[in-house]
Amino acid sequence: MTAADAPLSTPLAELPGVGSPASRAFAEQGLRTLGDLAGKDWTALAALHGVGPASGRRIQAALAAHGESLQNPPAPDTRRASVTAGSTGVGAKDIKTHATTVTPEEYLATVTGRRHEEGLVLLELFRAATGGAEAVMWGPSMIGFGEVHYRYASGREGDTFHLGFSPRSSDLSLYGLTGTPRAEELLARLGKHRLGKACLWVKKLEDVDQDVLREMVEHAWGTPPEAC
Repeated sequence: MTAADAPLSTPLAELPGVGSPASRAFAEQGLRTLGDLAGKDWTALAALHGVGPASGRRIQAALAAHGESLQNPPAPDTRRASVTAGSTGVGAKDIKTHATTVTPEEYLATVTGRRHEEGLVLLELFRAATGGAEAVMWGPSMIGFGEVHYRYASGREGDTFHLGFSPRSSDLSLYGLTGTPRAEELLARLGKHRLGKACLWVKKLEDVDQDVLREMVEHAWGTPPEAC
């Protein structure tokens, strides 16, 4: 359920995007459900301890879905999503995917069958194409190169890798290669693949031209992350 899907009877403590400090502050004022906030003055609510503009925007969106509104609602967030080079160590507390101390070689030693060999090939391909950049495990199965910091328009942010791959059992997942200036041209020459929202899927490494794939990695590595 998103905030916009929530019925007016939804307890504020269960409304997505409204944290515990905000819901407690509302409860102290006798405001316990989304419907209780209809017509309330946001200027007064925003002065409560633990209540911030992000909560107000989500509440306003949820009320608007029912034809209701806050008085003097918070201004829309005009910030844009951004990705910048390097890590900051700042991120949402619920982000579970972080860099680990396991080496890619240790991880690939646990991968069986064709994916083991393909993983080793991709590891060397990415290393060569990035000029010998260090490969780091992110989470249990993603091998990443470089670090970037992302920040969504919603304000949610965190660190991740610039480029990488994962030799999953169903597909080889390749990350960071599809949003570059030359992506369309290179994908047309790559071979059999599928595109996801943020990754490129390949069923078998032999289905693609590895020289083109190496060119894609080189191009993406040389492209500033904010342009990807």
